[in-house]
Order: sequence, then structure tokens, then C-alpha cells
Amino acid sequence: MNIALKRPGRSLAALAIVSTVVLAGCADDGGTDETTTDTTTATEAASDSEEGRGPITFAMGKNDTDKIIPIIEKWNAEHPDEEVTLSELAGEADAQRETLVQSLQAGNSDYDVMALDVIWTADFAANQWLAPLTGDLEVDTSDLLQSTVDSATYNGTLYALPQNTNGQLLFRNTEIIPEAPTNWAELEASCADIESDCLTLQLKQYEGLTVNTVGFMEGWGGSVLDDAGEVTVDSDEAKAGLQALVDAYENGTIASASTSATEEETNLAFVGGETAYAINWPYMFTNAEGETSEVTDNFEVQPLVGQDGVGVSTLGGYNNGININSENKLTALDFIQFIINEENQTSFAEASFPPVLASIYEDEALVEQFPYLPALKESLENAAPRPVSPFYTAISKAIQDNAYAALTAGKSVDDATADMKAAIEQASN
Repeated sequence: MNIALKRPGRSLAALAIVSTVVLAGCADDGGTDETTTDTTTATEAASDSEEGRGPITFAMGKNDTDKIIPIIEKWNAEHPDEEVTLSELAGEADAQRETLVQSLQAGNSDYDVMALDVIWTADFAANQWLAPLTGDLEVDTSDLLQSTVDSATYNGTLYALPQNTNGQLLFRNTEIIPEAPTNWAELEASCADIESDCLTLQLKQYEGLTVNTVGFMEGWGGSVLDDAGEVTVDSDEAKAGLQALVDAYENGTIASASTSATEEETNLAFVGGETAYAINWPYMFTNAEGETSEVTDNFEVQPLVGQDGVGVSTLGGYNNGININSENKLTALDFIQFIINEENQTSFAEASFPPVLASIYEDEALVEQFPYLPALKESLENAAPRPVSPFYTAISKAIQDNAYAALTAGKSVDDATADMKAAIEQASN
């Protein structure tokens, strides 16, 4: 494997250090598994010429590139004339986004394929930075979890291909709460007589608060935006969801420490046996099983609970978008389809990197190794993307500011949702 370091220019250095790793000829010889989608479709649909094919660069935040490097190695071994170069972006999401935006605004083709946080997809599509996956770039997504496809769709058009996903789970300490609740009322009732904290989740004023606020609103039948993009955050259903969250915090169902908790504080509280329930991402399962865990053999997971049954998780993960200025879009398309074939999606599951290929969640060997997979699949099937909008950053801030005030400063739910609506409409006009 040849490794080269490519340093960004002065203007990019302040945003991120981008290291480029050239991965060639490192995989074993042999055939590949059947892919989820036909990776020859783009070639046949276009022409028999080599136009649209050649080496490409794939940009991704460095925190997760360990999962993609083996896949790039396999691709490069099989496609020596269409080699993929990995460009590692900064680990911090905002720095990744700024690096990509600066390049795209300049009309550059530095990055042919970009691993986009799901909340960026609509923004990048609205700015016409992504090639629509239509016509010669059309792809079959029928084998993917529908919620992940929805997260990559803007105004009815698919602009990226889901790579991996993430959904929240409800973790329960079975020594404290033996029976699983089937709805929110049962969860609250189960906490009535316990001495430990009941439920810990992320309500600190950051993106985690947006995730959980939107989840409660959706779990009570509401939404932040409707399908037409109209602001509905002040609907009766959305208000009911936020009211349930505020009431649970005030009555002690939700631990008081939650308003200063991120995922890691939640993890420490549950793994340390300090809370009966926790809402967190699947990575916590491995920690809860660990040798130093206080709940090693005494916990279970299930989908979130809502007003009437299974609740609504918001989605995490990456969508892979193709740069509108890429000269090798056909190679880019084949590569992002290669990432979601059965073999590669299985490798994601084995690395606790939730896959988007639905069949992986029914693999008996994987389920035995990762018992949370069935619960995660149900969570993802009931999940909702965070508001799909090019103004997502402003939407998230409006939700955070007002939900936090409702939780900690006595702001009424009516006022909080009215102010959310006003701020969101101002940002989008």
C-alpha cells in the first residue's frame, strides 16, 4: 500500500488537515459477492466508451475511515484503472462541512464522492453541488431501509446513496426494571418506586437535544416540517410531544443530569448502573457488555417507546453524494454502490457501523453476535430523518434554544413552539 500525504493550502489549513491515503492492490484476489444494486448499470446505460470513468477521490471524516479503508482496498484491487483515493477530512463535523463547502463553492472537483452527514444532504442538493441520481446515474434502492433513502432524498429526487445509518435504542437495566415497557405511559409508571435515576438521555444544548426533541414530537404524531416543507412545529401533536418531554423532566422520570448530558455522560450513567433506562446509540451495547460494566448480564435493548407504542428515532449516518463537477461520475456511482453490497455492509455490521442494507439485520450469525440488531432494525423502520431542509442548521438552533428554555427556564410549550416556528420561517425566507 502506497501512502501519500496531501496537505491543504493555507485557506483550508485553518479548517481541516486533509490527509490523502492512496490504497492500491492490498486486497486478496477473488470474486466479489452479489451487490445490492447492479454496478454495471451505469456503464450500460451511458455507452461503451470510457467517458465518465477513471480515478476518483473519496472524502470522509477521519473518525470513521477505518471502516471504509478495507473496502477501498478491495475496490482498488479489482479496478486498477479506476482507483479510489481516500481524502481524510477533520474528525469534527463542522470542519468537515466547511472544507467541502469551500471546495464546492469554488466549483472544484477535488472530491468526486463525499460522505455527507445525513443532515447536510438537503443543503448540498439545494445548492446544486450534488449530481442527482437520475438518468444514467439512476440506482435501485429497493433493498435499502426506506428511512435511509428518505434521508438522501430532496424535493422528491435522490441526491445521494445511503452508506451507513444509525438509530437510537432504549436500554433497560433488568435488575431495576424487569419488564419492557410498550409505550411511554408504561415507562413512566415503571419508574414510580425506584431509587436510582429513571431515564437518562441527551438534553444538553447541542445537536443531541434537537435529536431527542424531534423524536418526542414525531413519537406523538407531530413533525417540524410537513412533506411540502411547511413549518408544523406548532401543531397540537408536536406540542404534545414536547410537553411529554418537559413533564417527564419536571416529574423526575427523566434524570435531572440529562440537561447537561451528551452521549458519553449517558453511556457512563447506564454502564455504571446509575440509571434504569437510557436512550443512546447502538455503540453503548458493547460498553454495557464489557468487563468493567455494572450491567454486563443485566440489560436489554428495544426500540424507543412513544405515545401509542414504538417511538420514533431520528437518523444518523452518512450519505454518499457525487460532486456535480466530477469528471468520473460513472466510476463514482459504481463505487458508492460497491460500498453497499452484502459483503461490505456485513463488514459494517461487524464493526458496529449500522448498515443500510435491510437483509443484514436478518443474518442469523450476525444477530447471534450482535443481539441488538433486530431492535435496531425496528427502530430504523420507524425512524424519521431530521428535518430535510437546506436551512437545517438554523432549524436545529431554533429547536435547541427553545426546547432548552422549556426544560430549564420555565418557558411554556406554546411559547417555545411558537418561537421555534418564527425562527424557522425567518431562516427559510
